[in-house]
Amino acid sequence: MSVGYSTIMYDIDEMDRAISDVGACRYDGIEFSLPEIREAGPDEIRDRCARHDLEPYCVMGEWLESDEQVERVAAGASLVADAGVTRYGLLPPRRGLVGETTFEDWLNDLCAACDDAGVTPLLHHHGATLVERPSEIRTWLDAGPPNLRLLFDTAHYYPYGDVRDGVDRFADDIGYVHFKDVRPPHGFEDHVEALTAANFNLDHVINYFRSFTDLGDGEIEFGDVRDRLRTAGYDGPITVEVENRHRKPLVHAKENYDYYHERVR
Repeated sequence: MSVGYSTIMYDIDEMDRAISDVGACRYDGIEFSLPEIREAGPDEIRDRCARHDLEPYCVMGEWLESDEQVERVAAGASLVADAGVTRYGLLPPRRGLVGETTFEDWLNDLCAACDDAGVTPLLHHHGATLVERPSEIRTWLDAGPPNLRLLFDTAHYYPYGDVRDGVDRFADDIGYVHFKDVRPPHGFEDHVEALTAANFNLDHVINYFRSFTDLGDGEIEFGDVRDRLRTAGYDGPITVEVENRHRKPLVHAKENYDYYHERVR
């Protein structure tokens, strides 16, 4: 399995720096967001990746919380394809924001747009959203069109069960993988339960998302997760997504690369 890194810690106007940093760390690939593709342009993104010998693994769309956002994400499928990317991440709405019928309609429209563009739609299960717990992941994968796959995220699965068991449970659905670690603070379970109940008190939000950390700094055994992925037959890329270490992003990129290749691969 090849390994990449996300640009999530870089500002939207720093794509040249982000691509250069990820390439300098010798990652195999890189992940972008849809606003970054729009800002730089798909041709520029594709050319910069080629210069640094990086495969553009995936583009993450906007949060799906309004008809306007859904329309932008649907229109973005062609930009994703033009950038040479074949995977497109779909981010569910916050819990309680829209009804299930509306979200199902959105999924159908987005998967149709992805099919037209020749890219694979990936449903990203995510804390505090409509697609959060394992049972909800199963429900929405079954409700979506046949081309919908799962973006399996180790940190977002961790609060709801053993990550290795999650790989086994969704082995046939996984189309892409995020690796990030979790270092749960005191009262972590209470924060998780509050977000699941759509209680978005700032204390719960901050303590949930600040628990995410660099590989090896938390509780997830990534070597075991990798082994389960291989046993399940997954041979796609893994992207390290560290999202709350904005100071010295190049240092974090290199440290996570070293940890993966020395302790996980």
